[in-house]
Amino acid sequence: MIPAIPLLPAMVLSSSVKPPPQSCDTFVVVAAEGSPIPTCFGKNSDRPNTETHEVLRFAAAEYPAGAKVKCQYIEIPQVAKTHAVVLSRPAWLWGAEMGANEHGVCCGNEAVFSREASDACDDTDRLLGMDLVRLTL
Repeated sequence: MIPAIPLLPAMVLSSSVKPPPQSCDTFVVVAAEGSPIPTCFGKNSDRPNTETHEVLRFAAAEYPAGAKVKCQYIEIPQVAKTHAVVLSRPAWLWGAEMGANEHGVCCGNEAVFSREASDACDDTDRLLGMDLVRLTL
């Protein structure tokens, strides 16, 4: 039997105080070939708990040459064919926190923190990490 560890008063959080989100976690458990247990993909989100999230399905589609896709902040060339996807995303966002496509490819967004300065710290609009999740799928 494992002995109980007493909590010090500083270790007990009030139920009315919620710590701010800190990070996302993504995991995958890949089943062995021939296993009756399926592969499992999961992800939590560090988005604010008051932010509305949607789970949406987008059908596969084909696009004409020269078509553009409007991501969150920029437009980029559209591929000729997209796959059907199920995405989980904040309601206001074009991209996605996580999703899966019709071929079983899964992807999740993760925050990456750095102490290094970046040339990207200007006012130039770019793709978001969550745009990349949707574009990947």
